Amino acid sequence: MTIIYDEALRMRVRSNLASHRRREVVDPSKRHAAVAVVLVDSEIGEDRVDPAPVDDWIDGRPMDPGLDGRMVDVSGGAAFLLCRRASRLRAHAAQWALPGGRVDEGETVVDAALRELDEELGVRLAPTSMLGLLDDYPTRSGYVITPVVVWGGGRLDLRPSPDEVVAAYRVGLHQLQRGDSPRFVDIPESPRPVVQIPLGNDLIHAPTGAVLLQFRWLCLEGRDDPVDQLEQPVFAWK
Repeated sequence: MTIIYDEALRMRVRSNLASHRRREVVDPSKRHAAVAVVLVDSEIGEDRVDPAPVDDWIDGRPMDPGLDGRMVDVSGGAAFLLCRRASRLRAHAAQWALPGGRVDEGETVVDAALRELDEELGVRLAPTSMLGLLDDYPTRSGYVITPVVVWGGGRLDLRPSPDEVVAAYRVGLHQLQRGDSPRFVDIPESPRPVVQIPLGNDLIHAPTGAVLLQFRWLCLEGRDDPVDQLEQPVFAWK
């Protein structure tokens, strides 16, 4: 069932974030980044076709049975914004990501998340749209990511920057609570479990998958479980 996008949802998310004792990561060896978990409204059936050239990217890529890499049939009701990164980017090309990037000198994490949202998706929101912060997540590629939860106030008009984002998606929050989610996989390279979040016809891995899992647990279900020790797949380590 879809989740209604209304004031009750906004207050529930904000209350759960306000009562949470946030886990911060202090690591001078890593750079600081921020991502935006932007909550918007969406309509069922508006995403029957994936606008990204998925076939070009998954050629030869191992896929789990039943998956083809497409993000389709995920919209409806309260949703969050998910990006498919452009294939020409030097790092993490064509991967799934939340709007975000490095925190510039003198910026707060909220300022950085909102700036990146504007630069990547053409959406400009005020700092007052911020509902709260999730836990920091340290990445294998040298960043500490702070997720900023933002209330979009409606559907929003998305204008993805072609230099950074090939397509943007409104993914219903109910998709985070699928019966087959989350998944945990063991790998020989690490003693920590790799987290996978099934969405559409693909799997979302950490760090994005870890952020989305904590959003589900904390903001939607009121659970306080940490996610910073959930592992990334090896392809995301660089």
